[in-house]
Amino acid sequence: MYDDDGSRNLSRRTLLRASAGVGAVSVVGVGQASASDPGGAQSWFDDSCPDATIEPSMGHCDGASMDGCDDDHPETVALQTAVRESLEEQYPDVAALVDAGFKPYFDTLNRDDDGWSHWINPEYVGDDEILDPDRPESVLVDNDSWRSIGVMFIATRGGEPVDPPPAVYDDGDADGDAERDVIDGEAADDDDNDGHDEDHHEQGEHDGHDDHGGTPGRCSPWHYHAGLPGRFGWWYYRQAYEQDFARQGLGGLEFPCRTPCMMHVWSVDHPEGVYAHGAPPPEYREQEPAENADLETDAEPGTDELSWETLPEDLVPEHLPDDLATLVPGL
Repeated sequence: MYDDDGSRNLSRRTLLRASAGVGAVSVVGVGQASASDPGGAQSWFDDSCPDATIEPSMGHCDGASMDGCDDDHPETVALQTAVRESLEEQYPDVAALVDAGFKPYFDTLNRDDDGWSHWINPEYVGDDEILDPDRPESVLVDNDSWRSIGVMFIATRGGEPVDPPPAVYDDGDADGDAERDVIDGEAADDDDNDGHDEDHHEQGEHDGHDDHGGTPGRCSPWHYHAGLPGRFGWWYYRQAYEQDFARQGLGGLEFPCRTPCMMHVWSVDHPEGVYAHGAPPPEYREQEPAENADLETDAEPGTDELSWETLPEDLVPEHLPDDLATLVPGL
């Protein structure tokens, strides 16, 4: 990726991206590529997605509450400790994440240079575990050191959204074992909820952007993304890593009304708390750069920022988010 004198090479991937529009059309097929074509493209905004916005936006999942969340609560301490141990022993850096099957996911269309990224494991998204520190659906990585700084749990079972997701703890719930059964994936859903947004809204409307059931003693910091960038990001993840852009293009996966429920647990100190949504400031993320073991790239952690351009070629999807964003109105 770099010449001996340090100048940047133009890789085959870079040249392909220069013709992003043409590449995107070849992925999705003629007749589906034009988002302005009512006969070919699906609708990105309609009455079935009442919470959807063009700008980034979040909402609270069913049963979500931050009222009882306390960094010093024994359950929070236990969860953060388990996350730290898991990251230190299994997923300390990018090389370890690659070995464990995690895929790069640079927040797709979030072009702000905030210095951190998500890595997602399709196997863990597709299993039956929720809130398992040993099998986190996503690991959060500092792009300077290339080291892990936290996890993002995603409430899915068999790849399908679960809502309501389990609380971390609920001191007002006399039957705490019920929560643990859901976390372990052993409890059956009484209503056979298949995760579709229509079913969710029939159950109640307290999941809106500004309305959530705050409950003293309950810590359930789950949120979803209903803004177009977040919806596109989840759709892109599924296109790239679940079906490899292959089967039916845009028509092969329905564009979601929102993402599954998600929550962060930071392993590094964070001024806004263990469950804060945004990353901690850079000074809280400072670590020794990771060793670049077994990664076929000339980029160096601590010197080169982690990005699509600095990853080994074999880790980069054939089509990047910007390639497909040309098809989506508003992006």
